[in-house]
Amino acid sequence: MALNTSADAPLPVGEVSRLIGGWIDRLGAVWVEGQITQLSRRPGAGVVFLTLRDPSYDISISVTCYRAVFDAVADVVSEGARVVVLAKPEWYAPRGQLSLRATEIKPVGVGELLARIEQLKKSLAGEGLFAAERKKRLPFLPQLIGLVTGRASAAERDVLENAQRRWPAVRFEVRNVAVQGVHAVPQVVQAVKELDELDAVDVIIVARGGGSVEDLLPFSDEQLIRAVSACRTPVVSAIGHEPDSPLLDLVADLRASTPTDAAKRVVPDVGEELDRVRLMRERALRAVGTKLDREERGLADALSRPSMAHPHRMVEEREQQIDAALDRSRRTLGHLLDRADSELTHTLARVVALSPAATMRRGYAVLQRGDGSVVRDQAEVAQGEALRARVAEGEFTVTRTDGDVLTSDDVQASDDVLTSDDVQASEEENGA
Repeated sequence: MALNTSADAPLPVGEVSRLIGGWIDRLGAVWVEGQITQLSRRPGAGVVFLTLRDPSYDISISVTCYRAVFDAVADVVSEGARVVVLAKPEWYAPRGQLSLRATEIKPVGVGELLARIEQLKKSLAGEGLFAAERKKRLPFLPQLIGLVTGRASAAERDVLENAQRRWPAVRFEVRNVAVQGVHAVPQVVQAVKELDELDAVDVIIVARGGGSVEDLLPFSDEQLIRAVSACRTPVVSAIGHEPDSPLLDLVADLRASTPTDAAKRVVPDVGEELDRVRLMRERALRAVGTKLDREERGLADALSRPSMAHPHRMVEEREQQIDAALDRSRRTLGHLLDRADSELTHTLARVVALSPAATMRRGYAVLQRGDGSVVRDQAEVAQGEALRARVAEGEFTVTRTDGDVLTSDDVQASDDVLTSDDVQASEEENGA
């Protein structure tokens, strides 16, 4: 719609900006192609700022998008990449600035290929095909190496020459296949499966020289990745150069930067191994020599001790101690025996002095009735009863008559009368 303006009735700048914004708001979303020349991703910000440039006309336009939109292609899109974006034009009235609000971003050409590879990578990683615990260890010295590579290629020559230079006795089972083009994937998969079925093959190397992203696409194919993951033989990936990283590198048990690096990492160097053996022998000899020296010094120290230098001295000291102990024991036992003999002699003298026989030697006698009982009281003896009188030197028979009889009071009054208890004790002691 045309505006009626003149030099006398101009429109204010703000009104013009507002009208332009209204016209632009009526535009729908459009697909725009361009090259990313500036990229700003501030940490924590929810919006990403881009600048798209058209190299043909040297025109640039600002693009904004939510972070989630850009994160979907962040792994394959960077500054310099060509992309197409689905965006709606926006007009910022205060500054009079046109920009695009993008809702979808797609890489173009190589970027699109990388985006598909990245999506496949995330899918296979989610299945655990790239997990570290699935990796198999390579043998120290493989006897037979399977090699999958192009026919008469530089990669084949690099692997064979470097491996045989390092270990001349190493053997190879080579499978020449197409390493790019439509036939590459089925041929490489078939060769890997054939080598994996051979029990004599210890390790498999898949090698190819450098190339463009399109040339290396077969080594990121899902069919090849799953075939390598299913192998029971360790697989080494040696594709391209150091910057190249096909998906085969992730699923293989070992990733080599180049085919030459693969030969060096799979086959040990005979010279280096001999040097290691020599160094180990020298370390072993030094260790054994050091241990022998230490043990010899310890043995010398032990032999220099008095117990080892003069082993009989300890026995002699113990012998002297035993002799002294024997002398002390003999003297002690002699003293004990002498004292016991003296005590026994004194006891015997006391027993003899106190025995009834000694008393009877002083003139006393013991009267016994016919049944052997001792007479203690005159009333126990009848008139005319015969009694046996025992004296120190024998015995004889007496008879009670009417004469004077010694009463019990007279017996008690005398200190030298032998009592019946003394007699009985004497009889028991002498066995009477």
